[in-house]
Amino acid sequence: MTAQPPERLRTPDSGQPVPAAPVTSLVVRTPIRIGVLATHPIQYHAPLYRVLGSTPGVDLTVYFAHKPTSVEQGIGYGVPFAWDLDLTDGYRHVWLRNEADARRTESGAPFRDRPRDYDTPEIATRIARERFDAFMLTGWRTRSDWQAMRACEATGTPMIVRGDSQLRDDSFGKRVLKRLMYRRLLRRFEACLSVGERSAEYFRYYGARRIIPAPHFIDNAAFAERAVVARARRETTRHRWGINRTSMVVLFAGKLIPRKRPLDLIRAVRGLLGIHLIIVGDGELKGECRRQTSRFSIPSTFTGFLNQTAITDAYASADVLVLPSGRHETWGLVVNEAMASGLPAVVSDSAGCVPDLIRDGETGYSFAEGDTDDLRQILTYLVDHPGETARMGQAASARVASYSPAAAAAGVLSAAEAAAGRAPWPS
Repeated sequence: MTAQPPERLRTPDSGQPVPAAPVTSLVVRTPIRIGVLATHPIQYHAPLYRVLGSTPGVDLTVYFAHKPTSVEQGIGYGVPFAWDLDLTDGYRHVWLRNEADARRTESGAPFRDRPRDYDTPEIATRIARERFDAFMLTGWRTRSDWQAMRACEATGTPMIVRGDSQLRDDSFGKRVLKRLMYRRLLRRFEACLSVGERSAEYFRYYGARRIIPAPHFIDNAAFAERAVVARARRETTRHRWGINRTSMVVLFAGKLIPRKRPLDLIRAVRGLLGIHLIIVGDGELKGECRRQTSRFSIPSTFTGFLNQTAITDAYASADVLVLPSGRHETWGLVVNEAMASGLPAVVSDSAGCVPDLIRDGETGYSFAEGDTDDLRQILTYLVDHPGETARMGQAASARVASYSPAAAAAGVLSAAEAAAGRAPWPS
């Protein structure tokens, strides 16, 4: 029998919120020098640096505190790897000497991605010499971050910070302690750049002076272009992965670790007919995921880790992405990737992207973290209404278009110009 959707699963009426138009060009009033400190090259940050570095009038330098090995890069992914696209191409960057690396070489201790694993006193000399108009941090977790903060204050260099923490991840006791500490900390920054609604809420709660949007993003154009090519071989790829032509393909893409909750998806689809799972990723739960899909005879394909360009085949072969993550999923950029590739997303309400990207029945659905019955109901509805995923995929692609590298760069430049006294603060 065809499932009848509850009210929230029905196709929405017209008049849904229209996403903002994507930012297409950037202009600065006068030339500006901006410095950035990052722990290491991150695939989701590189497009922002490229846009900033190529904007006329912007003199950008990005400092990296650590150059990870392939083994270190693979922490949490389950396998060592190197990114198949150069994350340092297209902008000026400097590798700082990491004193913690030198100490580990002497002691043989492994890299753990702890705050003390980033120790770059050299950043103070760089900031003093370069005299930046504004300096951006991507957090305040590491020793390197604090070294940069002290150097900026010593030289009178205005600081801005971009972060994606969300308030719901903090317990009541943690909020009380942070409220005491963070009000003073956050006021050291001229502005805090929020990646979305929950990020802005976090900064407001803890006393930021100013909050300017600089949304989370992926390279939408690159994913969309690769998706066009990958869809041309969709049937071939699906055949290679053993997917029935009539199946609805549900994609999980991420680390197979407890906080990503991949087993919730497997529990939700047990016994459902007409579904094939694609599980992209590796990690400590891979064996258990395989055992569960085998035990319950769930048609599934495990691809292992797929690099930046290879993952496009998974998006092109799928009909919907599911992200069942638990607490501390500050955003979920895999949702951006899926939407840019033309897929809707079904997302746990713990993921930070939900208020920004998920419109129930329009771009996908959200469900309560751990509620596999609710997730099952959503997937049952989509199986019974095969046209819904294509319709929502188009809306999802339009929605995510305004969450772009250019939009994030516009936020950074707005904050940097105002911090440097070149422009008024946005209202």
